[in-house]
Amino acid sequence: MFAAEIFMHRFLLSSPVRTLNPEKADWFYTPVYTTCDLTPNGLPLPFKSPRMMRSAIQLISSNWPYWNRTEGADHFFVVPHDFGACFHYQEEKAIERGILPLLQRATLVQTFGQRNHVCLKDGSIIIPPYAPPQKMQTHFIPPSTPRSIFVYFRGLFYDVGNDPEGGYYARGARAAVWENFKDNPLFDISTEHPTTYYEDMQRAIFCLCPLGWAPWSPRLVEAVIFGCIPVVIADDIVLPFADAIPWEDIGVFVDEQDVPNLDTILTSIPPEVILRKQRLLANPSMKQAMLFPQPAQPGDAFHQILNGLARKLPHDRSVYLQPGEKILNWTAGPNGDLKPW
Repeated sequence: MFAAEIFMHRFLLSSPVRTLNPEKADWFYTPVYTTCDLTPNGLPLPFKSPRMMRSAIQLISSNWPYWNRTEGADHFFVVPHDFGACFHYQEEKAIERGILPLLQRATLVQTFGQRNHVCLKDGSIIIPPYAPPQKMQTHFIPPSTPRSIFVYFRGLFYDVGNDPEGGYYARGARAAVWENFKDNPLFDISTEHPTTYYEDMQRAIFCLCPLGWAPWSPRLVEAVIFGCIPVVIADDIVLPFADAIPWEDIGVFVDEQDVPNLDTILTSIPPEVILRKQRLLANPSMKQAMLFPQPAQPGDAFHQILNGLARKLPHDRSVYLQPGEKILNWTAGPNGDLKPW
């Protein structure tokens, strides 16, 4: 889910938009790979990411003049953790930490997006999480296959390991799905993750995309790719590439508090509306915009990010600091972040 950082780096290494002359550059990109700091079980460790990020910025600012000219205003960083550059997976602690102060002037490319939220920086570019294109392509079934599943979901309803008392994970929305619909024949929901997961999504009309620790979910990508109408349950979510993907037209949006009425909401959608959404979902360009293929292809997520960066150009002259001028406070933030990586 967090691999967009690595694939963006690979893409830029061979992209014609890259220049080796920094004086000609509109943007500077520093791959930091904070998402590669994992536990032995492969779970992300975002808590130490600020130290990695600070060390990387210290390195580039002490070796080259480009960061210091703008204090990062012409730099962008990919931060695809649950709460972006707040670097935590629990919302309360992410809000308390806030966005790393050294990134206040930089542009953030992040999966996290929620309106009026501490962890969403003005001018951030919202991207989809990484989902493996080649793997998904091997699971396509004939498009004529009937969609015999009304509502489909596979995943956690309770995160017992990190939220033992329940209710905090997914703000209780996933628990509400389970408690209200585990015995409803219209709902094919389970914690089991079958080998036919991708095929099953192609047999479903609606795919639930509830928030987890953060509002976004990889199911959003999977649903679009497999033509399953995404049912987005995440209040105030900001979705990726809104200029390329008409989310309101292809998806269904359900307020978290309305989850107990999910069956009524979905069964009341007229068949002609469902068919219209399915026809839109069949558009190849929409699917392409959600993916990070290797090698890159026109209109894919890489190019959508470039479009987002291009729209922020040209940089206003006011982003360039006067000699000796400082805006960012290098010592701001929790004490633990000040330790060198």
